[in-house]
Amino acid sequence: MSFPTLLPRLPKVRGSLRENIELAPYSWFRVGGPAQVLFMPKDEADLALFLPQIPKDIPVQVLGVASNTLVRDGGVPGITIRLGPAFGKVEREGDNIRVGAACLDGVLAKKSAKFGLSGLEFYAGIPGTIGGALRMNAGCYRSETKDVLQECVALDRRGQRRIISVEDMAYSYRHCGASSDLIFVEAVFKAKPDLPEKILVKMQLITQAREKSQPIKEKTGGSTFKNPDAAFSNGRGAWQVIDAAGGRGLKIGGAQMSKKHCNFMINTGNATGQDLETLGETIRALVLKTQNVDLEWEIRRIGIEADNGK
Repeated sequence: MSFPTLLPRLPKVRGSLRENIELAPYSWFRVGGPAQVLFMPKDEADLALFLPQIPKDIPVQVLGVASNTLVRDGGVPGITIRLGPAFGKVEREGDNIRVGAACLDGVLAKKSAKFGLSGLEFYAGIPGTIGGALRMNAGCYRSETKDVLQECVALDRRGQRRIISVEDMAYSYRHCGASSDLIFVEAVFKAKPDLPEKILVKMQLITQAREKSQPIKEKTGGSTFKNPDAAFSNGRGAWQVIDAAGGRGLKIGGAQMSKKHCNFMINTGNATGQDLETLGETIRALVLKTQNVDLEWEIRRIGIEADNGK
């Protein structure tokens, strides 16, 4: 399918504005329909000028490297913003690190090791960008974004630049309470000096643990569901209740719950977005019925179903 043109209603930019761009190549799942408009701003100033001129009825969506995002088959209406190289800087500021929202989490970990700054090693185990980490309080191996964030910078729909403290992000487990209209452009992380070789050893251990336990060589999207409240799951994580419900290896169309880690969905080769979402909802229903645990999606789902887009 293709969407009607929006370009006549949009302001001029210095970056790139393209219509009906397939998003599957941008997604780790390799599924999904097109973006009605894909905007890649030249820099922060370009984005700040663009945002207040967008007509109010046009929705705006931000997409990083889509490592934790499922794009539905009907595509994404409105404007999808993808931040480019200008938003990928990593700079040392004393014992802090200032990093752009488009920087990959793993790159931040490597740069912090090079700087001899410790505390950010866990980002070596998280696929995605810093912008996504800020939005979902990403974490692994007993560390979370809220533990190391000092402040971040965001633009609102008026293009106004806002400095937001970690307290004002209203973080909880895999959740950020900041307005969904905010577009994060950079962040400042706290760190502490340490020997680069010691930091690299910690990163290597995290990477090895991830490679051993997760299907990282598959077309996947990270953890599908958040870990449930221990009070309702008898202390079990999401993968454990899925396993107990018989969900390991469950397959619908080209989508399958990984046999290696059953909280990961994988595209076995020909999955659609609908296959993956149906599989996820089937797992949720199965776990609720057999384990009395209501799993919550961790993967973000965006766009419309194909039938709704015809």
